[in-house]
Amino acid sequence: MSSTIPPFSTPIDLYRAISRVWAADTASPTGAWSLSNPAQNHCSITSLVVQDCFGGDVLSTRTSGGTHFYNRIDGVRWDLTVSQFREPIPYDDTLSSRETALADTSVEKYALIKERMASIL
Repeated sequence: MSSTIPPFSTPIDLYRAISRVWAADTASPTGAWSLSNPAQNHCSITSLVVQDCFGGDVLSTRTSGGTHFYNRIDGVRWDLTVSQFREPIPYDDTLSSRETALADTSVEKYALIKERMASIL
């Protein structure tokens, strides 16, 4: 059930693809999503895909809505789901892990988003 995601040149290219497949059934928690805010509740799953494609670290920061996950690649912070927030994020760049990010989503949702990305590319 492991879908291979094609290589991307930059995180921006990855963003253009993954933002097309975010949906209610890939949000965490399920259904906590809206078409008007597609990045909403996709930070953990997106941070995993970013790390799959570019390596680097999974980071986290506490926000008013809970833990927010994002990445650091070659010393640069990449937050592909920042658009879900109406206010600036008080980044503290706490080093996290794949296991912690995966615990915020599910193996099934992670496989589903990878499958969808592979099918659109």
